This record gives sequence, C-alpha cells and structure tokens, in this order.
Amino acid sequence: MPDTVKDIKKRAEALRKALHKHNYQYYVLDDPEISDAEYDRMMQELIRLEADHPEIASPDSPSVRVGGAPLDKFETAEHSVPMLSLDNGFDDSDILGFDKRIRKNLSFSSRSGEGTRADDEILYTAEPKMDGVAVEIVYEEGRMLMASTRGDGIRGENITSNVKTIGSVPLVLTLEKGKIPRRLEVRGEVFISLEGFRKLNERRVSMNLSPFANPRNAAAGSLRQLDPGVTAKRPLEIFLYGVGLTDLDSESHSGTLEALKQLGLRINPLIRPGITIHEALDYYRELTGKRHDLPYDIDGMVIKVDSLEFQHQLGATSKSPRWAIAYKFKAIEETTRIMNIEVQVGRTGALTPVARLDPVNVGGVTVSRATLHNEDEIRRKDIRIGDTVMIRRAGDVIPEVVKVVTSGRTGEEEIFNMPANCPVCDTPACRDKDEAVTRCNNTNCPAQVKASIRHFASKGAFDIDGLGDKLIDQLVDKGMLSSYADIFHLDKTGLEGLERMGPKSAENLVNAVEKSRDMTFPRFLYALGIRHVGENVANLIADKFKTAEEVFSAGTEELEAIDGVGPEIAKSVRRFFELDENRETVKRILDSGVRIIYSETGKKDGYLEGKVFVLTGTLENMTRNQAKGMIEAAGGKITGSVSRNTDYLVAGKSPGSKADKARKLEIEIIDETTFTELLK
Repeated sequence: MPDTVKDIKKRAEALRKALHKHNYQYYVLDDPEISDAEYDRMMQELIRLEADHPEIASPDSPSVRVGGAPLDKFETAEHSVPMLSLDNGFDDSDILGFDKRIRKNLSFSSRSGEGTRADDEILYTAEPKMDGVAVEIVYEEGRMLMASTRGDGIRGENITSNVKTIGSVPLVLTLEKGKIPRRLEVRGEVFISLEGFRKLNERRVSMNLSPFANPRNAAAGSLRQLDPGVTAKRPLEIFLYGVGLTDLDSESHSGTLEALKQLGLRINPLIRPGITIHEALDYYRELTGKRHDLPYDIDGMVIKVDSLEFQHQLGATSKSPRWAIAYKFKAIEETTRIMNIEVQVGRTGALTPVARLDPVNVGGVTVSRATLHNEDEIRRKDIRIGDTVMIRRAGDVIPEVVKVVTSGRTGEEEIFNMPANCPVCDTPACRDKDEAVTRCNNTNCPAQVKASIRHFASKGAFDIDGLGDKLIDQLVDKGMLSSYADIFHLDKTGLEGLERMGPKSAENLVNAVEKSRDMTFPRFLYALGIRHVGENVANLIADKFKTAEEVFSAGTEELEAIDGVGPEIAKSVRRFFELDENRETVKRILDSGVRIIYSETGKKDGYLEGKVFVLTGTLENMTRNQAKGMIEAAGGKITGSVSRNTDYLVAGKSPGSKADKARKLEIEIIDETTFTELLK
C-alpha cells in the first residue's frame, strides 16, 4: 500500500484509470479482461483510499457508483434540444406511408446524395425499441456533468447521482484516436434485464417486500430514488440511441452511433444501419421472432432516416420528429368484464366515456379502466355495460376495448347512451357535426373550471406551489374561484377558513401566488389552456410574435406560417382569442399585476446573452422556473451543474454542494438580491 500523500494520490488515479478501462471492456466490448472478484478488490481499495483521504476524491471516480448522500428533492433540468416522442406505426402500411411522406417532403425523386442508393432508395437505421426509461446524459470535456429524465420533453428531473451508479454509464469518455467532443448530450434508455429483474424480485420477497410488477416500472422507480444508495443496489443498464446538442462531427445517424461507441458509450448491438424501408420491414419480422429470446424487453422497432442532412430538412412537428417512427409490436390483450361506464369531463369540456373494468393483469400492470373514446366508437363496437370484452394495452398507452366477446352475453347487459346533459353541471351537452366528441359548452362548468385551474397552476405553467387538487376542489366548490384569473385575488383571511388551511398555509399560498406574477411569454400562453397548445407549441408561437397583443389578433394564416403549427392548432388559437370571455379573462390576469416577460434570446440587446447560470438553494421571491424564464428571456442560459463554463451561481437559502464547487472553480456566487438587480 502507498504511504505518502503523493503515492496515495498516484495509486488512486491508477485505480480509477484501470476501473474505467475495465468498465469499457465489460459493458461496451463485452470482453472482460479480469474477474469480478479482482474488479471488486480494486474498487474496495479505491473506496478505502478516498475515505481515508477525502482530499483526493474526484467527482468522476468509479467509487461514486456505490451511491452518495440522499437528496431532499430532485431539481429541474431543461433539455437544450426537446426530447420529442415518436409517432407510432402498427402495421406495414403505416411504415410504407411513413416512407412515402419522407419522399414527398424531400422531393426525393429529383435528388441524390448522402443517404441514397443508386436505385433511389432512402437509407434508414433500424433499432430495437427498448421498453425502459428515457434519459439524457451531458458530458463536458469528456466528463459526465449531468443526467436527467425525459420529463415532458422540455424539462425533466436532475438524476445525476442515480445515473452515476449505473455501471454501463461511463463517467469519463475514452477515445484512442480523434478528439473527444467539448460537449455531448447523449440520449438513451435505462432498463433492467429479465434476469436482473428476477433476482431483484427474489431479493425483495426474501425481505418481505412486495415484488415489482415489471422491469420497466422497477427501472423507473429506481431512477427516482432520492437516496442514490438504493439505486446503486438495483441492476440498471443502459443503451444509448442518439444525441441532443453536440459538436460531434458526423453526417449520418449510424455514423453518430458508431462515434458514440468509440467514445466508450454502450450501443445496442442489434441496431441495423443503412437499410431500405423494405429491409426494415424484414428486420421487424426478424425482431418479432427473436424478441422473447432476448435478455431484456423490447416493445417494437424504431426506424430513423439515416442522413442527418435529411433529418434537418424534414424537421419535426410540435410533438414528434418527421424523420422517425416506432413500429410497435402487436399489443398485449386480455379478457375482462365491463362493470360500468362513466363519463369524465375534461378541461376543454369533452365528455369521454370510460369503462370501469373488473381488474385484470395486462403485461404486468393491473388495469381497472379503459378509454372508450367517444359515442361513435361505442356504437361501432356495440359495447354494453356488463359485456365481456377484450382489452389491449400497448406500452404506456391507456388501455382500450378492442372488441366485445358476444358469445359471453347473458341478456342482462345494458346499452349505454351518452348523457343529454353534462354529468357535472347538468348543462345540455352538444356535438358538432364535424366532431366525434360530445362537449359541455358551459365554460363555468365546475369540472372544466377545476381542470383549467390545475393546468394554469401546474409546474409547466404558473407553477404555484401549494395549489393542489384538493384545495382547488374546495375553492371552486365554495365559489372562491370561478376561473384561473381569480387566483390572483385570493387573500389570507378567506383562505384561513378552508379545511386543513391554517394561517401559515394560507400565508404560504398567498406568497406563492405573489411569486408567480412574473411569467415568461411561452409559459403564459401554455397556462391559458388553449386546445392543442402544449409547451412546445407555446414556445414556437412566442418566438414568432413580440407581444401578447400580436398573438391575440393574429389570423390563422399568420399562425399556420409558423413551422410546427398546423391548421388545427392555428384554428384553435384563433377561436380562443375570438371569444370575448377569454379576452376578458386574460385582461383580468394582466390587470391583477401579472407581468409577461418577453424573450430577448438571439437579439443583440439580450443583456445576458451568452451568460451561463446555475441555481442552488431556495429563492425567496420567485420560483426556480420563474428565475429560469427571466434568465432565458434576457438571452442567458440555465444549466443544472457547475462547470468552468458557468458565469454565475445564484445561491438562495441552504445552498448545496454546488456552492462549494463554484468556490473551488472561482465562479462568481450571487445572492437573490444581486440576481434581481442583475435582471433589471
């Protein structure tokens, strides 16, 4: 064993280098050079050295895989490039239709070049679709900086400490030849193998704990443990499948994957690059045949246009990239009985029939309800209360009734009719001739009001801490809220009279409302709850117009001209602002002191342009989301971890380890007061 500090440090560095190398050999090359026992001995020696000499500790040491200190909560992490969901295909015609749209959008018949063959075939890359949990991992200068969940695609949760415990995630990138990219945002799927899942459940049962329902749920729960030590004991693995923002040099998706592998990142060996659409269909059938022999769960195959130039030209809708599609395996089906049919009222007034089922296990998940979509669907399938039905569940999609088992009928089944009136407010329901949906058009319907207030106060919108579902129900039922504009008129005295609402809770809620008054333009638009306008569409619209008034008066053609905004979305936005009651509600919000912050990003007068901020601790006068919005509106950028590229660390109450790292790197640390002055 080494004696001097210099020798100890040298030995620790040698152990780290060797352990990183053996991780690469084991997880990426599948060619281990030492036994598990020898690996464990080296790891234990490193842990002892770092414990006895804290001054030699390193954030990218393999020892962090055993788990660090528990967290109080997860911080929010924003994705530089949205992590969009994929469109789904369920048969060959869907996939051939996808290929046809690609050709049409690229005007392919008259072009050639990268990504084509002599016979004018577009080349694709086909990948097994892992049934796991999507994550993003950020590397700077080859060292792991941060990891986050997909979340809503725009922002997720910072799970860096947990992802560091996964053995197949390199903490340091390696490259024998070439240059490691300065920044690399890589995306992948975390999963638990079938054998790992079996052993995990055996261990839980032996400890008198309930077993997990399926590997995906176990992986998701493991990643969201506040104690990384718990995550470290779970058999998590990862396959990487793509990138976000990066200066990695590649002309094709398959080339990007090969570059990731060269950097020491784990890529699924079953990926099939450079194939035609018909070869992709053949490969889908090959995967279908071998899926049950694989050591992990897959639920389909992802097909991506291989050329990155073509991907860029094709772009994306507000929800999905146009250059990729998931070809899903046939859904899992089970038989059960419809106990009742209930009608739910949504935020937009849509009346949706939902089947209450005799609970049944479908693919490891207990299902007790299934969507019936609308009245036409019920009539088409002749679904009745009491029927024995076949239900289908595909991935995370809400289960649906596939068909009725008519041979199981007894004659006691009841025919279902959509209610003539709204089941909540008793207003006559109506159905437009060009829609399949029956609606309650009473905008004062308590169900719609409650749902719209929940949306308005949600994390992606005004982010009002403490305004939860039960409190909203009370406030609406007692007449204290009739629309989300009323939120800004709540007072402490009125709140104190509510159930489970004491003086302190009332004061906290009033303060939270006050903190929410500064709102960025995209989040303001999203909060209004306009049909079809999610966070991504709200960002697209906010980037196009300078003020809220411009959006209020924009015509459908002007809205449709925005890339990613189609005719349906444009019509919905126009219809929303044409209604006097909506314009009056927006006016009441603004008159109550809400201030919209307009983005200066990309403009020369963005006074924080290029500045990088990190937030830590609790802010007194604003939420974290508001602080992020104000920074971005002024041209600045938010990251989740302190690095040499950080310009300011904004430290609220009880700052964590980020403050220590900032001091070590000599990053400027400012308090909330200084931060507020800087924003002004």
